[in-house]
Amino acid sequence: MALIERTSAQGLEAFIRGERLAASDDLAARDVLVQIFNREREEDSFIVPAVAEPLLVWVISGTAAVEERVLGGNWEISHVAKGDFFLTSSTQPYEMRWRVHGEEAFEVMHLYLGIALLERAIGEVVGGSVSAVRLREVSGGRDEILSRLLEQIRIELTRHHSVSALYLEGLAQCLAIHLAREYLDNSANDIAHRNALPAYKLRRVLAIMEADLQREFNLRELAEEVDMSEYHFSRLFKKATGHSPSQFFIRLRMAKARQLILETGRSIIDIGLEVGYSSPSHFSQVFKREVGVTPSQYRR
Repeated sequence: MALIERTSAQGLEAFIRGERLAASDDLAARDVLVQIFNREREEDSFIVPAVAEPLLVWVISGTAAVEERVLGGNWEISHVAKGDFFLTSSTQPYEMRWRVHGEEAFEVMHLYLGIALLERAIGEVVGGSVSAVRLREVSGGRDEILSRLLEQIRIELTRHHSVSALYLEGLAQCLAIHLAREYLDNSANDIAHRNALPAYKLRRVLAIMEADLQREFNLRELAEEVDMSEYHFSRLFKKATGHSPSQFFIRLRMAKARQLILETGRSIIDIGLEVGYSSPSHFSQVFKREVGVTPSQYRR
């Protein structure tokens, strides 16, 4: 079968298995397309064609290990849960696969913003005309402002009475400004300064973090790995992920802990040790702060 390199926002649905739960297709909302899906629990490798509009995928429920790679490249894994998001603006097809953990359904929202809307938002943010729309690639990011806006869209789209296209467009405008402020690919839009850690350096750092979650967090070693000062590295890392390096390391630990709690019968104490916490009370405290419930409650 011939490789399909590009498709439309509406056409991408045909390439990814899952049940459509809601969509804005029938609304007169010109600047935004929203779709909500219940995805398969396990998806083998498949090719995702490129789409002209940047694609924002937001996890509504469930936890999963999602892997992506450029065609022929190395797999990059993201452990995601409710509230995490992916932002894709690639002009080339890519490959992905995933596996869901636990019993909860893996529901996601796909959102496409119109190019014209993004151009207006970026032009307002950078203070001039924009020749091309390009946002940074984000895999398994977390952004509370983004989540609040997307939750309002989810509520509006799934309510039982009539859905307001005008309301959705208003939220889409807010999203466009937020993306322009926080996720602009500066190199692609000819802005003078870079404001995020380059993707290849980010992948190197994340691989080091994920390789040994038991080790004590060491900002100096991570910064040296990518030949940066600690201050410069921390600032650019946060621009790329929305979190400081230490906060992101905690998120990786909690993602692994959630997986072990759901998929094994190991004790909470052993799981805490596995992800670097020698004190059970400290592990429980951090887990509750990050996940919302204690490890024991999460298992129940």
